[in-house]
Amino acid sequence: MFSPAIKKTSFSSRKDRTLGHASDFPVTPVAENRRLLQDGSVPNRPSTGTPAPWASRLSVLARIPQVKKNENREGSDEIRPVFVGEFPQIVRDEQALLQQKHAPAGESCMVGGMEKGTNLAWIICGGSLFLWNYMSPAASVRCVVLNLPSSFVDDSSMDRNASNNWILSVVNWDNTHPNQEDTAQQNPSAGVVMCNKRTQAIIYWPEIYSEEANSLVTSCASVDELEIASSSCLNSLIACAVPRMRQSCIVLACGSNGELWQFCCSPSRIERRKIYHNILSSQGSDSTQHQRSKGYPRSLLWRFPYVSEETVKQFFVLTDQEIQCFAVKFLEEITILKLWSHVFVGADSDSGIQKNLAGQKRIWPLDMQVDKHGKVITILIATFCMDRLSSSSYIEYSLLTMQYRSGLNSSPLNIEPIHERVLEKKAPIQVVIPKARVEDEDFLFSMKLRVGGKPSGSVIILSGDGTATVSHYWGNSTRLYQFDLPYDAGKVMDASVLPSFEDSEGAWAILTEKAGVWAIPEKAVLLGGVEPPERSLSRKGSSNESSAQEERRNLSLASNIAPRRVNSDVWEAGDKQRGSFATVARRTAQDEESEALLNHLFHNFLLSGQVDGSLEKLRNAGAFERDGETNVFARVSKSIVDTLAKHWTTTRGAEIVALAVVSSQLMEKQQKHQKLLQFLALSKCHEELCSKQNQSLYTIMEHGEKLSAMVQLRALQNSISSVAVHRNSSTEKEFSGCLWDLIQFVGERARRNTVLLMDRDNAEVFYSKVSDLEELFYCLDKQLEYLISTDIPLLLQVQRACEISKACVTLVNNAMQYKNEHHMWYPPVEGLTSWYGRPVVRNGLWRIASFMLHLLNQTSHLDTSTKLEFYSNLKTLAEVSLEAYSGAITAKLERGEEHRGILDEYWKRRDTLLESLYQLVKSYNGTISQEPSEATENQDVTVFRKLSSDLLSIAKRHEGYKTLWNMCCDLDDTELLRNLMHESMGPKGGFSYFVFKQLYEGKLYSKLLRLGEEFQEELTIFLKQHKDLLWLHQVFLHQVSPASETLHELALSQDDTSADDDMADSSTYTGLALNERKRLLNLSKIAAVAGQNAESDAKLKRIEADLKIMKLQEDILNLLPENDEERQKIGNNLLSPLDLIELCIKSSNQIRELSILAFDVFAWTSSSFLSHNRTLLVECWRNAIEQDDWLKLYQASVLEGWSDEHTLQVLRETVLFLASSRFYGPEAKTFEGGFYETLPLRRTASMQENNNNTVEDILMTHKDFPEAGKLMVMAVMLGTKSDDDRVGEEEFTSPME
Repeated sequence: MFSPAIKKTSFSSRKDRTLGHASDFPVTPVAENRRLLQDGSVPNRPSTGTPAPWASRLSVLARIPQVKKNENREGSDEIRPVFVGEFPQIVRDEQALLQQKHAPAGESCMVGGMEKGTNLAWIICGGSLFLWNYMSPAASVRCVVLNLPSSFVDDSSMDRNASNNWILSVVNWDNTHPNQEDTAQQNPSAGVVMCNKRTQAIIYWPEIYSEEANSLVTSCASVDELEIASSSCLNSLIACAVPRMRQSCIVLACGSNGELWQFCCSPSRIERRKIYHNILSSQGSDSTQHQRSKGYPRSLLWRFPYVSEETVKQFFVLTDQEIQCFAVKFLEEITILKLWSHVFVGADSDSGIQKNLAGQKRIWPLDMQVDKHGKVITILIATFCMDRLSSSSYIEYSLLTMQYRSGLNSSPLNIEPIHERVLEKKAPIQVVIPKARVEDEDFLFSMKLRVGGKPSGSVIILSGDGTATVSHYWGNSTRLYQFDLPYDAGKVMDASVLPSFEDSEGAWAILTEKAGVWAIPEKAVLLGGVEPPERSLSRKGSSNESSAQEERRNLSLASNIAPRRVNSDVWEAGDKQRGSFATVARRTAQDEESEALLNHLFHNFLLSGQVDGSLEKLRNAGAFERDGETNVFARVSKSIVDTLAKHWTTTRGAEIVALAVVSSQLMEKQQKHQKLLQFLALSKCHEELCSKQNQSLYTIMEHGEKLSAMVQLRALQNSISSVAVHRNSSTEKEFSGCLWDLIQFVGERARRNTVLLMDRDNAEVFYSKVSDLEELFYCLDKQLEYLISTDIPLLLQVQRACEISKACVTLVNNAMQYKNEHHMWYPPVEGLTSWYGRPVVRNGLWRIASFMLHLLNQTSHLDTSTKLEFYSNLKTLAEVSLEAYSGAITAKLERGEEHRGILDEYWKRRDTLLESLYQLVKSYNGTISQEPSEATENQDVTVFRKLSSDLLSIAKRHEGYKTLWNMCCDLDDTELLRNLMHESMGPKGGFSYFVFKQLYEGKLYSKLLRLGEEFQEELTIFLKQHKDLLWLHQVFLHQVSPASETLHELALSQDDTSADDDMADSSTYTGLALNERKRLLNLSKIAAVAGQNAESDAKLKRIEADLKIMKLQEDILNLLPENDEERQKIGNNLLSPLDLIELCIKSSNQIRELSILAFDVFAWTSSSFLSHNRTLLVECWRNAIEQDDWLKLYQASVLEGWSDEHTLQVLRETVLFLASSRFYGPEAKTFEGGFYETLPLRRTASMQENNNNTVEDILMTHKDFPEAGKLMVMAVMLGTKSDDDRVGEEEFTSPME
């Protein structure tokens, strides 16, 4: 369809391609060919520039540079395809046989395709169908061969057209998402449906991976159907599994006469039914339009091809004007309903593409694809146009993108018809080629569209002549990238998208006719894309002479990007493939020069051992200006540890990896990395890095850690393989086991994320990408359910879990050992997190650890040796996991970062691991001796101590106090407990604090206090929060005075914090009855007397006052009625003086005695309480006034003519008299002096005028004071005198008189 971007030939030459016979392409190119390839030319290359099959050496050939000396070699490498995988050898053999027997010169009789959901590639060659997973390494690829029934295949007619008559669909019974790793499926399951376009014959293989893979079901069209089919051709076919029906699927096919067919396939039969005789009739077209619609509908497409709904699945149909949407209901019977249709070819340009424009003659919708979210639909459109000025005809190719309207019910489970407009344009129509040559309709209908590859938003267009072109809208224009190889690879049969581990697009994958599967890197599309060619109006060919210049301009964009070869031989470890071109890290010319200089100096050091002037040269070159992974020293270190071995090839696969080559290559890397450290030390670059770029130096040392760990991991794999081979006497067992499967996962992930590694074996990639060792833990975290399936026997689960555990422990322990041995090389590590302390590693360790914990509940019936091995592996795994957490937490603390989250996670996982390990030890201990006796019990204890010794050290290091406590309790070993308490000193007292807490919560007070004899200070600190026992410990320590204080505080402890300092309490021991509190106060009093000191008298006085207040509370409560709400609410709670006073003056019960008791409470409080609560004291006086009817007393005294003696007698019975006597009388008893300082009786000349300065002022504010004021003052003053005194009337003269 499109001309290549470089060295293009005329379009017409594409139909003249020829395939040589089998003898024309040897297994390995001859010497002359290799020489010519190195010179940049290819012998006998077809004019189209498509590849040729170099059999098993394609990966080698792909790495030979194919550019001329005068061209930009590095830039050219950037835009080259990358080899992914070869055809299985059985396919190669069939191709060669078919070429010799049947194929005419220049014709191909093969047809093939790629299934994105299953990563399967398939080819129909001869009378067989070949299917294989193109993502599997060459050594482990499994090719399924399905023989077509002889009645469906006529050998004499196996020409090109006969092969193209078949359309195929793979039904994935596993319903695996395309982004999920295909190698995760230990036992994949899939069926295949084939349909003949012309005869409508159906072939169905229910299970292609079973031993009876060739067990099939067939169905042929009836005679009537064949008559109709003679004028029709099936265009598209889709299939999906039927829920809840084993190996049953529904197949939908559309024909060129507008019919829509349904085939229900099961292992026993195939049912055929025509759903629509003419699906185009809904468009209401006339006969002219119907004639124009011949060949439609074109495409069938599931809306969500890789997601299995339970009851409903939607699919789209592409016609010549519409997109129609149907729903398949999987209930008791399968029902198909039409949901909506959208006309995108019409008069309204907003609905899609506008027709009947000037110069526009006809519009062909060619193919349709939907994105993975089922929201965006892309349509490939060809428009036949005529230039009105020159009457020249041409075809315009364009892409129309439609999307569901926002706010619309677009649920995939919807089965209700939608009558409103469903789709809208997502973007303006994208013109791919504005003016292309006119093709016939058959050629146009052979074009296919694929979406979903990188760069994001790009599409790939496949044409019937075997070309593949990537179209990408970038920089406000469409760019085209032509897939092209420097030798004849035959036609492109199909394209797909490489699966990605992340939920994003993968690189484009291309299935060629002769050269296997290739990939197009994202950078190749971005840098190698050119402007669309535009055919001249004079029919002199394409005006694309500037394509090479355009491409060179694109290559100039990468001038400041570190050059990277297209193949993995010179893969630069410092560059990782990015998600998009815009995020590629840019490097300056100075970076390139300084790195080249460093490589040169290091190379000279390896040869001569001299480092003369290296430091100054590197400093002048700016080698010390960057820190971290971008530093040139770190990049060189990474390139050493990540170097790929040049003699590893995919054609020998796992064999070569299994040999000692892997170990020797790792040892060579280790030696070279050690040489780099020596170079840094001798040249004094180490000192410079240590002082200025400690992160870079730390990265270099981490590379050494990972390399050392990888060497030991390879040794572990060798030992596991040798044991497996010895047990099974089969070399194949070397390449099995859980560790080998995990290595395959990691290598596969690296290959998928870096297209340039597609030509390498998974194990080779894993052992080469040393710097990305964390990926092993990432894959372990994400893919453990596939590594260790719960469906396999328990013993095998335990063995595989132990194997993975050993691998993880080996990696982390060797990294730690390397760090300890080379600690002098490390920079200051404060604030730096080790690679094994990063979240991805911690999560991977916890993933396998948690799985092993899950297995604990099922290991009871396993034999003793297995349980011991399981315990040993889980114990070491727990140790390295906790060490990783410990290092990460320390680094966060040193950086001053928030660490609460990781600390809580660490504590939770630590307790889970240690407790589970301890339970496993206990369960093993119980199985040692079945018949209990004194001898066997002693033996159990001895074995128990031996098993738990290592666990004890782990628990001590990581403060697993619960486990330590349980061990000591189960052993009933007080000596061990005391030793651990002395050794484990941590926050809040360490283990001793934990022991005290356990004893206190268990109410083992006597044992707790006995420990206080040895841990006096620690127990004192602990008991500060438990004062009910603190005083006993203080008495034991002969701290009598502090014990008195503790008892005093304990007696006054309250549920709620009081505002009164005298009653404040820090103890949590509350709820004591008043009698118990008085007992504690009396004990406090005894202790105060026993511990005589300067403060003893004050303490005794305060204790007596508190005893008085408690007695007053009892009296106050006794005065309240039994059913009083306040009394019931208070119960045994201790009230503060403030609460007691408020209870007295605010009680709803008018009890005179309560008013007097309020003054008694004031009397036993401190002077500070009086000063702070003066307002409350004023309220008490006012309440006291209200207790008597002073106006009535005054009137009675006047009417009855009271004598002085009778007046005094009556006043002595008033509350004012009693209050005055309690506060100001000669016999008044208080805690700290009288009340004159707080509230004097009468105002003096020096006092400021204030209504509340004195008791007299309070009296004057009463409403009855004008009449009865003299009596009020007399009552107050009378209370200040003794009983023997005689008070004269003149002494009670009121100022109101």
